[in-house]
Amino acid sequence: MYQHLMDLTGKVAVVTGANSGIGFGIAKGLASVGCNVAIWARSSDKNRAAVQALQGLAGDAEAFTCDVTDRTSVEQAATATLQRYGFIDGMFANAGMGGGARVPFLERQSSDWEQMIELNLYGALHVCQVSLACMKLQSENGRRTGRIVLTSSIASHFGTAANEHYAMTKAGLTSLARSIAVEFARYGVTANALLPGYTATDMTTGLFDNEKFVKAVMPRIPARRFGEVEDFSGAAIYLMSDLSSYHTGDALTIDGGYSVY
Repeated sequence: MYQHLMDLTGKVAVVTGANSGIGFGIAKGLASVGCNVAIWARSSDKNRAAVQALQGLAGDAEAFTCDVTDRTSVEQAATATLQRYGFIDGMFANAGMGGGARVPFLERQSSDWEQMIELNLYGALHVCQVSLACMKLQSENGRRTGRIVLTSSIASHFGTAANEHYAMTKAGLTSLARSIAVEFARYGVTANALLPGYTATDMTTGLFDNEKFVKAVMPRIPARRFGEVEDFSGAAIYLMSDLSSYHTGDALTIDGGYSVY
């Protein structure tokens, strides 16, 4: 009886940074159940490859070149998305950067903090403000289907030595989701955060190639494997669907049990 509620035909979701990694896994899951997906990312070549990889699924997919740290670029991507699809029902603010090389806190340069904050926090700020303006207007016209999903990290819960700047921005995204949930519930908008654990992406290739790291971390994961980008499809579909209309202000941890072991 609930199957039709998971059918996203006619809905439109933006996924930032979706030309690879977790964002691509989210985009693929949404498109597989009929959602029209707009990929906002910087690399035109990777964007084209991602759209091609999504061809043949139930939903349409298109990419729009966008730098989420540039407000003008975000506004232009939103305009182009609205011209193509008419609505923005979901914003999956996924674009971001990892912590990179570990540097002791006392040696970390302020430029590293500024770059991390610019992309992970201000990037999310820009895309959320622009998309929420659309969702508010759509709600006032009877389309109360808004969804905000921010890609945070389990690093927001744990101490991350020598990567404090990364953990801080991810904690900020979780708080942002909760705050948006409170302010925009009146418009039928829900806002939640996804907290991935260790997941195999281009960003983590070097880390997973480190035998010492793998031997230390794998025994702490009850699922006994690292995450794959497809592991985020189900949560994305659920959060985009009508089944989640009363689920807001939450942080969904997807880490194979790492956080509770």
